Amino acid sequence: MSKSKLWTKDFVAVSMTSFFIFVVFYMMTVTLPLYATDILQADKGSLGLIVTVFLISAIIFRPLSGKWMITFGQKRILVIGAVLFLIGSVLYSQINSLSSLLLLRVLHGIGFGMATTATGGIVANVIPDDRRGEGMGYFATFMNLAMVIGPFMGLTLIEVSGHSAVFTVAIVASVLGLLCSLVLKVPTLKIVKNSTEVKASFLASLFEFKALPIALAGFVLSFAYASIISFVSVFANEMNFTSVASYFFVVYAVCLLLSRPFTGKWFDRYGENFVVYPAILLFTIGVFLISQASSGTTFLLAGGLIGIGFGTLTSSLQSIAIKVSPPQRRGVATATFFVLFDSGLGVGSSVLAVVSGSIGYQGMYGVCAIIGVMALVVYYALHGRYSKVTSRVALEKQIVNK
Repeated sequence: MSKSKLWTKDFVAVSMTSFFIFVVFYMMTVTLPLYATDILQADKGSLGLIVTVFLISAIIFRPLSGKWMITFGQKRILVIGAVLFLIGSVLYSQINSLSSLLLLRVLHGIGFGMATTATGGIVANVIPDDRRGEGMGYFATFMNLAMVIGPFMGLTLIEVSGHSAVFTVAIVASVLGLLCSLVLKVPTLKIVKNSTEVKASFLASLFEFKALPIALAGFVLSFAYASIISFVSVFANEMNFTSVASYFFVVYAVCLLLSRPFTGKWFDRYGENFVVYPAILLFTIGVFLISQASSGTTFLLAGGLIGIGFGTLTSSLQSIAIKVSPPQRRGVATATFFVLFDSGLGVGSSVLAVVSGSIGYQGMYGVCAIIGVMALVVYYALHGRYSKVTSRVALEKQIVNK
């Protein structure tokens, strides 16, 4: 039996939309603190707010976007989000104070939350059901590439041409993201305006409760992963790994890309447990290796393991959230998953900053390895053990049908 077609025009369009938006997100995340200190003369204690207010506004608007996608349509919410994101990118060059920058970050966060929630819901309906794990894996790869390209491009542009070049590239990338969203043809879903489901509970219209268990597992994992995105560069400087520190996420991306063609197919063929359990273990081992790293080689090996492990987990857990939810609520399920996932990053960054101040970065990464083990238990308790039952039931049905 031939496979359904995955690499359609719409799949590429929604993936590229996500890619351009995340390139801007990661580029601005690493460069705006430098802009705030160099140009706006902001004190270091306030730099954390640049990321915090962005994430808070995105988190607040994710569930609202999921609800609006059902009411007003997926593409409309995507385009509105992409337009707001573009407006935010255009206005950065006009900022002349920290307070105005923080207000702009709120607007940019709203556009980001709406657009990325919409792309996550849309891609779930563009990907054929029999290739969901594989398709979500490739979709996530575009985000992973943005995670590497965005910071590298931003820091290089600052060194070569200054902050104005960063803002120009952000505008160009935002325009390209908007154009990709406009050419995208979204599968038609039933629009619900007065359903009993929406009337019954406003909270139920914002969150997909069936996706909450796997979203909680995502929260625990992203809490531990916050130690990577927030402190790995500082840790590398402290351990005198500066000569290899810039290659950490390059190794991360290369190992992820090499594993991607296999992990997605295994997800579809053998089920989520076959992929998720090893991925959590690889991520945990990678974090533990950082806590024990005494050489650049060990540090980069950890980056590779974390790339395979966590890179696989982001797409796999999102696929599960979509799988367990009704088709018309895939956007809500995506929003539910990323609300908890983003919250884990935000809470983890704050809590682990305190932990690192008390026991040092190596001790902090040791704690995060323990959290990785906890995530394995949480996944098993909330989803993994039930997934086995579901697979057995499906097999029994096939036998009966024969």
